[in-house]
Amino acid sequence: MTAGAPHVLDNPALASLTGPHAHFAEKHGRVLRYPVDVSPWLALPDEPDAGDWADLAALAGAGAEVPLSAYAGPVPADWEITFHVEGVQFVDDGLAAAPDQEAVRLGPADVPEMLDLIARTRPGPFLPRTIEMGTYLGIRREGALVAMAGERLHPPGWTEISAVCTDPAVRGQGLATRLILAVAHGIRQRGETPFLHTGARNAQAIRLYESLGFRLRRTTAFLAARVPERSAEGESRAPSNGLPERAR
Repeated sequence: MTAGAPHVLDNPALASLTGPHAHFAEKHGRVLRYPVDVSPWLALPDEPDAGDWADLAALAGAGAEVPLSAYAGPVPADWEITFHVEGVQFVDDGLAAAPDQEAVRLGPADVPEMLDLIARTRPGPFLPRTIEMGTYLGIRREGALVAMAGERLHPPGWTEISAVCTDPAVRGQGLATRLILAVAHGIRQRGETPFLHTGARNAQAIRLYESLGFRLRRTTAFLAARVPERSAEGESRAPSNGLPERAR
């Protein structure tokens, strides 16, 4: 990597979709995204121009709401910001990663239960095919899935831990901690490094991650914006904030 070049974790969705997750990538110009039943994340270039925003509009469709995770640049004036939350990115800095005897690997047959647990705990986006992004581990009690964690974005050399959640009835038993360390162990076994994201105001999660051995790498943001509606002629309006047109 040359001096001053972006780190793969600065735009992790792009690094994933041009790297280990390239087989998922749906592409329009320089804009990439996961299939909509796998993940909502999409990837803009590091410095998108007006042509990239037009490609994103064409890919998502007029009026669609699109996530812009890790993007901190300007948004075209006719795109409406619909969601903005400050976030933080943590990386492994000495995790005591270890397998867990009670954790079981979850598969496609477990997806209905996983979706139910996600709906009740709301750790973040999880869709019917999200399980295809990596390994997911769960803990069951009396046959019921009560806690889970797994892998999401996969930049080269790194894997994101995500979907960490515990049924309210069994919180306080350390299940999330055990699953984070077990998922991290699997990532380490591949010679990769775990990382994760959370909201900058999620003090409880931040304390947990720091106590486990994660280190704050950078602040980031979770954004969503709405694609401009189509004009009377049926065409999406072009970005109008003076972003340079892409050289063709």
